[in-house]
Amino acid sequence: MLTSVELCAGAGGQALGLEKAGFDHTALVEIDKHCCATLRHNRPNWNVVEEDVRLFKERASDFAGIDLLAGGLPCPPFSVAGKQLGDKDERNLFDDALKIVDATRPRAVMIENVRGFLDAVFLDYREKLKKQLGKLGYTTDWRLLNASDYGVPQLRPRVVIVALRKEYNDQFCWPEPLPHNPPKVGETLIDLMKERGWRGADDWAAKADEIAPTIVGGSKKHGGPDLGPTRSRKAWASLGVEGRTIAPEAPDPFHNDMPRLTVRMVARLQGFPDDWHFTGAKTNAYKQVGNAFPPPVAQAVATQLKAAISKPNLHVVRA
Repeated sequence: MLTSVELCAGAGGQALGLEKAGFDHTALVEIDKHCCATLRHNRPNWNVVEEDVRLFKERASDFAGIDLLAGGLPCPPFSVAGKQLGDKDERNLFDDALKIVDATRPRAVMIENVRGFLDAVFLDYREKLKKQLGKLGYTTDWRLLNASDYGVPQLRPRVVIVALRKEYNDQFCWPEPLPHNPPKVGETLIDLMKERGWRGADDWAAKADEIAPTIVGGSKKHGGPDLGPTRSRKAWASLGVEGRTIAPEAPDPFHNDMPRLTVRMVARLQGFPDDWHFTGAKTNAYKQVGNAFPPPVAQAVATQLKAAISKPNLHVVRA
């Protein structure tokens, strides 16, 4: 079993993907107490470190020799929904992550972020990052991946940055998209919509015949549990979903309007297994889901990284 440390682990999306790919979590670092509660509830054996990454970096050398350093670093510095301040944003943790890479010297690094990271305004920043990792002995690449290409019933583009020690770089290949499209919203959620006997569930499912738009609402500054701003809600309405609020339970038998989604429904659209429980009240639970990295995408990339760093190092000259 290969070992990993994950930064900004959130509610476990990337952690689940890494677990399924065959990585054993040495530590999961997360500052949000609600996310930590979820991680501990679902995996009591995981070493959940409830701490700021900026503090964790001071003792990161305790984890030297891990195989993979992963993380979903804060997205607001690069998000088009924000001011795109990049390294000038106080929430940017890339410099801290680089110090942890230096302290732990993993075989590979995997960092997830928003598509805005690839905007032209951050060209110099991306090149700087590549150069910094190069000085530490890593070759860096990134790619925009769509969650729907890996079986997630949602349009969720995310940038994944990978860096491998130079001796492993030639052995890494990005995961290929699945040969078939993901299930549509209706077929994904029909059983959950029927949980309380809603008579209109079949008709609704037949009309909800597209994948979901990108789920938003994971921001700490976001007001409440809904499916996003007006544009997002219109996209949901086209699928017959009321996006102004999240429901506490499935529709009752005589519900005669557009249904709302429950936290569990949104989690399934994010690619979480149904047995993964999000602790806390509805608003906190929904924010955990809305901010997550879909486990199937994390698993696809991590599986390729595992294959790359597990192969015999062909660049080593043996005596």
